[in-house]
Amino acid sequence: MSASTPARSVAVPAASPRLLALALLTVGLLLTLAYLVAFDQGGLSQSGMYLHELMHDGRHLLGVPCH
Repeated sequence: MSASTPARSVAVPAASPRLLALALLTVGLLLTLAYLVAFDQGGLSQSGMYLHELMHDGRHLLGVPCH
């Protein structure tokens, strides 16, 4: 009989750093978009009323109370 060697376990990360960075960037962009649509009342739209009106219509579409 020959002696068998036990199998070695290799640690595999649950998520790669690249995937984690992409997920954090995506969450950040979605939170920024949610802020713009739901809460911005024209403070960030300094270039005119076009962005404000677009977000205002988005509030009505999503059912967020705005006025």
